[in-house]
Amino acid sequence: MSSLSRETKLTQPVLNLTDRQFKADPFSIYAQLRRDNPVAKAKLGSMPTWIVTRYDDVVEILKNDRVFVKNYKNAQSLEQQRKRPWMPESLRALESNMLDQDNPDHLRLRSLVHKAFTPQRMEEMRPRIQAIAESLLISTQQRRRGDLIADFALPLPLTVIVELLGIPTEDRQKFHRWAKYVLNSPTMLNIMLAIPAIMAQMKYLKQLFAKRRSNPQDDLLTALVQAEADGDRFSEAELVAMVFLLMLAGHETTVNLISSGTLALLQHPEQLTLLRRSPELIKSAVEELVRFTAPVETATERYAAEDVMIADTKIAKGEMVLVALASANRDQRQFTNPDQLDITREKNRHVGFGLGIHYCLGAPLARMEAQIGLQLLTNLRPNLRLAVPAEQLRWRSTAVVRGLAALPVEW
Repeated sequence: MSSLSRETKLTQPVLNLTDRQFKADPFSIYAQLRRDNPVAKAKLGSMPTWIVTRYDDVVEILKNDRVFVKNYKNAQSLEQQRKRPWMPESLRALESNMLDQDNPDHLRLRSLVHKAFTPQRMEEMRPRIQAIAESLLISTQQRRRGDLIADFALPLPLTVIVELLGIPTEDRQKFHRWAKYVLNSPTMLNIMLAIPAIMAQMKYLKQLFAKRRSNPQDDLLTALVQAEADGDRFSEAELVAMVFLLMLAGHETTVNLISSGTLALLQHPEQLTLLRRSPELIKSAVEELVRFTAPVETATERYAAEDVMIADTKIAKGEMVLVALASANRDQRQFTNPDQLDITREKNRHVGFGLGIHYCLGAPLARMEAQIGLQLLTNLRPNLRLAVPAEQLRWRSTAVVRGLAALPVEW
């Protein structure tokens, strides 16, 4: 079935953002939308939304946090709120996460987490990230075949965020299982399936917070529990929501960046050869792979706080808006030869990590992990190649992010 379907009451196509066929190649459809329908109707699970595809419009929305707000309560009428997908009361704490808040609440939460999530703490992780990546590659060297995601792209950032937070290593696979439920398409069935996993994670985190209060450690969990600014601290609900967000965003983006980035390099062997010959290009290579592969396909949802016109389309107050980062990063108005992978690209003002007050807090960590991981992979796997035809690869039916289910490779 096509990712673009037609509804009887609508005259324009409706984009299914979690369709696997669409996930495999969203870029051709986004190009069509940028040309013909830059503000389009879409669905995220059962929720109708607007999808905005042109670079300039995406940048405007990301920066305009007065008109395009994150907390739906600051935009929607009570009638609109009643139409939102059902959420059990026990999970309401997750709405306290920083991504779903507007200023001044967002600024307060971000200031608190900055007390713990410092650039110095991130940089101190560099030797450990290098050691983890080397260990993963060395441990699988003799097998000659494997799944790059299960063997490398997933355990690298997951181990890093687990260690950074201070979560016992033996529990890290629990968090990955929980994350998979959360990232599924937000249909009613998937929401129901996710509830037990989310409740289990919330209970686990509350127990960890209690342990860190009574027995502080040199880890991010302790720093978050102790974080204070102007006499203010995280509430219990805010702590749960913050760590939930850090766990999810702290590894999911990097998994997709390393795996999709590797696939892109294998499909563009001249770029892979160039990177091997010129390892100093690794920073620009990672920026280009963020732009080209779209590990985060759309920014998280926003809501129009008033009636607004975007590209001659009226978005009514309270309606949900998604900006397609994947589309903006292929916009020919902003990028020369946007569908060409060029690891030497200099003018690369991509929006892969967002913009504005909600710019990705973990971007420096994701960049560092991808630079280290891809550099080692290209050096230690000189004969790396796909183990199956590219058209047989399966893409996950996920919201917001874009990633492969598996990446079978040989070396």
